[in-house]
Amino acid sequence: MSRRRPRWRPLAGLPQMMRKEMLQLRQDRKMLPLTFVAPVLQLLVFGYAAVLDVTEARVAMVDRDRSPASRQLAARLEAADNMTVTASVEDEREALRRIERGDNDLIVTVPRGYGRALVAGRSATVHATIDGSDAVAAGLGAAYAAAVVAQTASELAMARLASAGVSVPTVNVRPKVLYNPALIMRNFMVPAILALILVIFTSVLTAVALVREKEVGTLEQLIVTPISATALLLGKLLPFVLIGLIQSTLVVVVATWWFEVPLRGSLLLLYALMSLFILNTLAIGLFVSTISRTQQQAMLTTIFFFLLPMMFLSGFVFPIENMPPFFQKVSYIIPLRYFLTIVRGVFLKGVGIRELWFEATMLAAIGMLLFGGAVLRFRKRLD
Repeated sequence: MSRRRPRWRPLAGLPQMMRKEMLQLRQDRKMLPLTFVAPVLQLLVFGYAAVLDVTEARVAMVDRDRSPASRQLAARLEAADNMTVTASVEDEREALRRIERGDNDLIVTVPRGYGRALVAGRSATVHATIDGSDAVAAGLGAAYAAAVVAQTASELAMARLASAGVSVPTVNVRPKVLYNPALIMRNFMVPAILALILVIFTSVLTAVALVREKEVGTLEQLIVTPISATALLLGKLLPFVLIGLIQSTLVVVVATWWFEVPLRGSLLLLYALMSLFILNTLAIGLFVSTISRTQQQAMLTTIFFFLLPMMFLSGFVFPIENMPPFFQKVSYIIPLRYFLTIVRGVFLKGVGIRELWFEATMLAAIGMLLFGGAVLRFRKRLD
């Protein structure tokens, strides 16, 4: 009588494995606050701190002309929304010392003869000395000052021509800003912080949790059980998929409710594409776990060799268009680059899969390659 061959059941033991992982995560008192509280706290901190808006450039005014035109310029600088005159000094060296102490961001110096030149219809020069230690604030402060000076000079010239009976035509520019009419930097940054938090926690938690299993010896105990390698791997990873989605839900709630970032697109589409992105981050964590021996090594490897390059080359910190051509090409293999486009598109523009099909395809392709390679390496370690 022939013996019946056992059926191949690759998912045998998967529910038990997942239950074991969830119980282990629940019993780890340090892991729960790190998993669910830390992402919200990071979003609150980054949401207020990681903005590039210069809401108030501090100006030190050096008025050497003492004319009605120079006083009008000072008044216009004081009345500007993004500037305030915090000091009016006669000596430019004192103004430079104020910049050195950090009391002012720029110096506006009106030379002698400024008012007479404008009245006579000649060109006049106003000097702006800018603190370049903060390049972003310096650039925006210079732009604000230049706009105020140009507008003031234009109004004086038009008033002089009008008093002479000359009709001066004007051109009014009425800009229309789409998707972010108030140009609130937080609306641009908070969705990106969602992506950054997701990649940090899912990859690091996965790598550290798997390495911890090796350190305490439970991974070897699981290998000798009847659980298949597929069920073992899925049972270890699926809880982190669930954790990533829960973290994302918390962050989305805080972003839309607390920061009032508009969510104009489909929430279902956002979660679907977020799952593709989590596939990439889990693959990174799984790969790191195969090359790390300790939890500390796994954490440092993930941060320095994966997270920092992803953050710098994805467009989160620096525009990709400003990078050298070589790094622009390297950015095409960075999953975070595509998810940043997705999350900002869904939040701010309300776009759908028709506009995001390329990013979704790239995330799926890169994710399958990364995950396939990480699984093969992990299975070799199991063997």
